[in-house]
Amino acid sequence: MNPSVSWQQRVGNQRDWVWQGWQTRYTYIRPPQSHSTLTPPVLLLHGFGTSIGHWRHNLPVLGQNYPVYALDLLGFGSSRKAGTRYTIELWVNQVYEFWRTLIQHPVVLVGNSIGSVVALSAAATHPEMVKGLALVNLPDFSLREEALPGWLRPVVSTVEGVVASPVVLQSLFYLLRRPSIVQKWAGLAYANPKAIDAELVDILTHPARDRGAAATFSALFKAMTSSKFGPPVKSVLPTLDSPILLIWGRQDRMIPSQLAQQFADLNPNIKLIELDNAGHCPHDECPEQFNQMLLDWLAGIEEVLSVEC
Repeated sequence: MNPSVSWQQRVGNQRDWVWQGWQTRYTYIRPPQSHSTLTPPVLLLHGFGTSIGHWRHNLPVLGQNYPVYALDLLGFGSSRKAGTRYTIELWVNQVYEFWRTLIQHPVVLVGNSIGSVVALSAAATHPEMVKGLALVNLPDFSLREEALPGWLRPVVSTVEGVVASPVVLQSLFYLLRRPSIVQKWAGLAYANPKAIDAELVDILTHPARDRGAAATFSALFKAMTSSKFGPPVKSVLPTLDSPILLIWGRQDRMIPSQLAQQFADLNPNIKLIELDNAGHCPHDECPEQFNQMLLDWLAGIEEVLSVEC
């Protein structure tokens, strides 16, 4: 990668797309040579607080062999900070309409964190659009209450109720969007401090200056504190027939690493790869390893498709 080239130049051809009256942002890269009809397009879905830019180290590499797209989910990145109720279902609808409008061929969905939950839900809801899933550090919001001791749950609920006040949340937002604070928060998500560079901090903080960003942060916080925010992963995974690659950073401090093997045991189609010296965002922390693992797995999907034909 050329460090002198900005991430905006490295992530491909950014475009705006209006969905349900809201402006959203996406980007795409097409391989330099014509690709086979058996080569599935790849659609990248980012995690909480990030955007297209978080795939800066992956898009150029994947785009050498595959048609690759990345989408800013509504409320994030350069997409509209809309005054709406944010749910996984909302983003699934956005992804599906984007696919139906601009891609129209079955894709491989690649998601990190919340993006992986959206990918999982999209595959369950619209199986016709999915050839495969690559899920990176997959959270299960339905397990949130189970992870807390019974005596602690009402305490946490009370604290969240106070913090969820619009006045408190918006004041908190203006504090949290400061680059110095964002860098410290990234230190919790990343096991590799060298990956937290000025470019990453800019990617994370720039959208927070958009109109409506504070209100959107408030709405997202309220949504994510509910155990019903996302589908029960342990119930959905066994129902999927597509090939699934599950990638997990072993040093993830946000999601218990023991979930990786528990999830992998739920479906024989799952291939689990755990990475050392990687936290919640292995695609950005160790992109060379991540890209090669994903490319090898994608090549396997192409082989299966060629046999089927």
